[in-house]
Amino acid sequence: MLNLAAYLFVHIDDPHALAGHLHEAARAADLKGTILVAGEGINLFLAGPDEALRGFVDGLHADPRLAGLKPRYSRSGTVPFARLKVKVKPEIISFRHPEATPLAQGARAPAVDPATVARWLAQGGRDDQGRPVVMLDTRNAQEVAYGTFQGALTLPITKFTDLPAALEPHRQALADATVVSFCTGGIRCEKAALWMRQDGMDNVLQLEGGILGWFEQVGGQGYEGRCFVFDERVALDPQLRPLVDENFREETLAQVTETV
Repeated sequence: MLNLAAYLFVHIDDPHALAGHLHEAARAADLKGTILVAGEGINLFLAGPDEALRGFVDGLHADPRLAGLKPRYSRSGTVPFARLKVKVKPEIISFRHPEATPLAQGARAPAVDPATVARWLAQGGRDDQGRPVVMLDTRNAQEVAYGTFQGALTLPITKFTDLPAALEPHRQALADATVVSFCTGGIRCEKAALWMRQDGMDNVLQLEGGILGWFEQVGGQGYEGRCFVFDERVALDPQLRPLVDENFREETLAQVTETV
């Protein structure tokens, strides 16, 4: 089965109409997972047969509003979602800082690609100007427990809305660093980076594509453990293989048996 994670900040005038259309399209393709629609954009986690899911994405890209959607794919032996859910929300990820969106600012926060960050980490954790690089994990403690970047600054939060208060004690220590915010696929670190820059931290960048983008382009370099995902796979390793997947587990056991 093919799995999709994607989001896009874009003005949606009628979220309910778009949600209804996407629900019908996803149901017709026999996809399962979650689609969130808001006035600020769309956020998707879906799985299904390869051809059906790619066809659904082609349909998304045919909508001029969604043409910029960048899907991130991974695979599993089974569909890791029990059903299809399509919801209209106030935000595509709850943060409760309405100014922390590219739509309000007219542009995204500055981003840095995985290859550049990998080079910075490999050269002693310094950027090209010699400033120390701090990897800032914007995910919650449950997610961090499965893995994060080596030496990353992690925060004791249970939900994304806790981040501003949890970050406050660290602001002075981060003043002279290049801060790279990251999350699973990019949506939270994008909002966090925008909010931090608006709040006076102009030394913050967002990691383009999040951890999943890092795994795709860099692999496991500089990362310890797995990346937690909010479905039945639980977490993915740097090769984007699921921690929990009965079909993959059977294949792995068969390979081990053959080797022995």
